[in-house]
Amino acid sequence: MIRYALICDTAHEFESWFASSASFEEQAKRGFVTCPVCNSAKVERAVMAPNVARTDLGPKVPGPVAEAPASAAPAPAPVALMSEKEQAFREMVTALHRHVSENAEHVGPRFADEALKIHHGEAEERPIYGEATPDDARMLHEEGVEFLPLPRLPGSGN
Repeated sequence: MIRYALICDTAHEFESWFASSASFEEQAKRGFVTCPVCNSAKVERAVMAPNVARTDLGPKVPGPVAEAPASAAPAPAPVALMSEKEQAFREMVTALHRHVSENAEHVGPRFADEALKIHHGEAEERPIYGEATPDDARMLHEEGVEFLPLPRLPGSGN
């Protein structure tokens, strides 16, 4: 693994790990390496000093740890990289959630009861969505109620 110091076109500095130099080049070329601050995909390696372990000095004795000054900037957050397929899947799941919320009634934890009432003709037939426990889902399936679980909506920062 190689840790690179990186910099975006707006001068935000951050670090990321790559399997090899070729891996960095390929991911950067495809736009998968993005700045965690501004999301720019125009990223290149920054100038950095190599960290080479020397074996001729013997084992290193740990010394006291210096405290960072209070004004020190926080360490950059790790950057997760997604493939084009993963990005497309995330967009599809988000669009599915938007469609369902715009075209169906949210019944929350009453989903199983309301779906059963609709199935038996005791409530108006309409599209609904909400939450169900595994036991609720099993009961609905056994009753012959057609339903589909929605995949979780991806987090905005993930």
